[in-house]
Amino acid sequence: MAIRNLQPVAKAESGSALVSFLAARLGLTKRQAKDMLNSRSVLVNRRRVWMARHRLSRGDIVSIQEASAPSSCADDSEIIYEDDDLLIVNKRPGRLSNGYNSLESSLRKTTGNMNLKAVHRLDRDTSGCLILAKNQETEEAMIALFRRKTVRKTYHVIALGRVEPREITLRIPVDGEEACTHIRTLDANRRATHLLATPETGRTHQIRRHLQQLGHPVAGDRQYGTARRITGPETAVRRQMLHASTVEFAHPRTGRRVFARAPLPRDFRTALVAFGLT
Repeated sequence: MAIRNLQPVAKAESGSALVSFLAARLGLTKRQAKDMLNSRSVLVNRRRVWMARHRLSRGDIVSIQEASAPSSCADDSEIIYEDDDLLIVNKRPGRLSNGYNSLESSLRKTTGNMNLKAVHRLDRDTSGCLILAKNQETEEAMIALFRRKTVRKTYHVIALGRVEPREITLRIPVDGEEACTHIRTLDANRRATHLLATPETGRTHQIRRHLQQLGHPVAGDRQYGTARRITGPETAVRRQMLHASTVEFAHPRTGRRVFARAPLPRDFRTALVAFGLT
């Protein structure tokens, strides 16, 4: 991961639209420059900007947050639980959970099981426990468990700033629907807080949106943490620091307790150290 600063905006470039500036400076088409903006990897004066028509001023510093391409292999995601019905993997960041060119599709090829299906989603840049069913019966039973809210999940999160009090229950609707997240502080300083989050509901981007509304967005969140200056350790954070640490539920066929834990990935551990957290 690196941030590359372009030469300051020249007098002749003042007033240019950001998308035109990027296309000219980097030798891109405007479509390619717009895709770069849509990926939330462009900063102007250390603030993330994704508006194509953003007007630049003389002396502005435009930076590009560069990342290595994600791996397309399935074996970069460790299997942490398996039986005749279920597979639980530790998804690496940068992988789609399901759909085209996803972890699900890769695992179908490597296992030879074309019925393998993820029963829930993790965001592309969220790492950790992902549950897949090996057959349709198990898929339907697991979806029913999620609907009944009997699948317990915990997430490790690095949020910006000091989150107080140490234990909070956030009941803030998401897209007009009830949403509840319990958060507990593991370590904190003025720059950031290491949290354990337990969602009761599973709304889209629930933890990220709840923490944004609390005023402490997830470190590295390109979608919900953009309206601020990026400084200090966060300049080296390439993705949102959100990791699905554990899952626990009653096996849909046997009724036995299933528990899986995904260790923190290296980039998360590195970010903890950079922020002075444990």
